[in-house]
Amino acid sequence: MKPVLKMSVLAATILLAVGCQDEKAAEAQPEAPAKVEQVASDAATEFASENDKAAYAIGASLAQYLSANLDQQKELGMTLDREQVLAGVRDVFAGNSRLTPEETQQTLQDLDKRVSEMMMAKAQEEADKNSKVGDDFRAEFEKQEGVMKTDSGLLYQVETQGEGEKPQATDTVKVHYKGTLTDGTEFDSSYKRNQPATFPLNQVIPGWTEGVQLMPVGSKFKFVIPPELAYGSQANPSIPANSTLVFEVELLDIVKSEQAAPAAEDEATQ
Repeated sequence: MKPVLKMSVLAATILLAVGCQDEKAAEAQPEAPAKVEQVASDAATEFASENDKAAYAIGASLAQYLSANLDQQKELGMTLDREQVLAGVRDVFAGNSRLTPEETQQTLQDLDKRVSEMMMAKAQEEADKNSKVGDDFRAEFEKQEGVMKTDSGLLYQVETQGEGEKPQATDTVKVHYKGTLTDGTEFDSSYKRNQPATFPLNQVIPGWTEGVQLMPVGSKFKFVIPPELAYGSQANPSIPANSTLVFEVELLDIVKSEQAAPAAEDEATQ
């Protein structure tokens, strides 16, 4: 049990050092680890025992993980020397570490702080870029025929004018919609689910609460919603920070309280 325990502790320490808080999904493994895996498979009969094979597999798996994470750190602008990583492994196994446990812990904490700062700077840079792209998009959209702008900055264009009543903020509405980023990337669509969404109008993003109240039942509007009326600096996997959002919305009905269903799990209600 002792060798396995030591390996687990070592792996945890190294993974903490090189896998700090990357918010992006891990990218595809490079070809090299895949080739190594194939070689290992072909040479499986060379292992003296299943324990030797298992030990090698632990090392190979750790190396593949480390390789991918070192590449991710490099994307942030931080290059960690692979030879030093290997030297740390060899020295700890040999009982000859150049760092005390306290120094190791402090170094990892410092690394974590540096990576966090770099990630925050990168996120801010991306948010600023999205803000500029959104400003330019809204300025161009506002020039289109029939586009109206509210005092809050919400832009809308009537595609179909209905003749029904208009909802109030406290009403529950039934809608079909499609949501995209300014580059056309679709992040949500009730059409694709083939199921209209039903939700209280005062429980969605401000741009929806304001915009849908302008729509008579039977209408279809196009809304361009600035970040401050959407998700602002909050980012999620499908909507980057400071994104201007584009929605095509059909108001199908104002649902009476006895007919209202729970709010749909869609981007507008989150």
